[in-house]
Amino acid sequence: MVTIETSGGGESGTGTGFVFDEEGHILTNNHVVASAADGGKLSATFSDGKQYDAEVVGRAQGYDIAVVKLKNAGDRELAPLPLGNSEKMSIGDTTIAIGAPYGLSGTVTTGIVSAKNRPVASSDGQGSDASYMNALQTDASINPGNSGGPLLDGNGAVIGVNSAIQSGGGGGLGGGSAGSIGLGFAIPVDQAERVASQLIETGVPVYPVIGVRVATGQQGQGAVIAERVSDGEPVASGGPADKAGLQPGDVITRFDETKVDSSPTLIASIWAHKPGETVKITYTRDGEKRTTDITLGSRKGES
Repeated sequence: MVTIETSGGGESGTGTGFVFDEEGHILTNNHVVASAADGGKLSATFSDGKQYDAEVVGRAQGYDIAVVKLKNAGDRELAPLPLGNSEKMSIGDTTIAIGAPYGLSGTVTTGIVSAKNRPVASSDGQGSDASYMNALQTDASINPGNSGGPLLDGNGAVIGVNSAIQSGGGGGLGGGSAGSIGLGFAIPVDQAERVASQLIETGVPVYPVIGVRVATGQQGQGAVIAERVSDGEPVASGGPADKAGLQPGDVITRFDETKVDSSPTLIASIWAHKPGETVKITYTRDGEKRTTDITLGSRKGES
């Protein structure tokens, strides 16, 4: 476990991370290190007080995952935290959150998994685009500064990366001063491990896509494929959705096993899968319910 301190671009902050491998890679949130990504300062401090400078290896803004690497850490024997299986967790299972809420490093809180596959869109509080996750929800108390820290199961294995909270003021872990009201959200470790490995290997995230543009502001009725867009096509020609027969105006209501009630839910559900996977989707066209299989494509980078 490390406490991460960042500064750059007129911003500074504190977050949490944990040792991912013996080579000195630390897994954390993108919003924890974003201010230091372009020439800022980044350090990681262990519980024994030993501090190391660090550098960003890669960031995935959409997933809210980042990997940093310790500098000059040859004097330290690094012990990666064991990774669990987020899919096997059940509602009611024990959770343990460790981090540095409000800079109080080494803080441990406990709770349970209160929901699974919770679609969550969050931002870093600095005006950036949202990140999307099909989150593990927990009532373990997590607050600003817990960002990037591990959510553990009862055996001490990582099942998620703490990333966002719902507060009374609607804030998230990345910004604001509101505290926990018992609704915390963690990126499932199965997804976080996959993204971190991509970043270590190439420095660039890979996102699964279906090749559609969806209308924003729709809630409760599904994700509506846009009728028209100012740039490009609502349904990319030759893309996964086009091959599956989807058209502008179709309303996607289910993606794999997830009920889709909005565009953010659809995005979070897609990003919980891997490129190349084939999933079933349900949609309506002119009031008629239809189903089709779609094979996910891929997109490298954030744009």
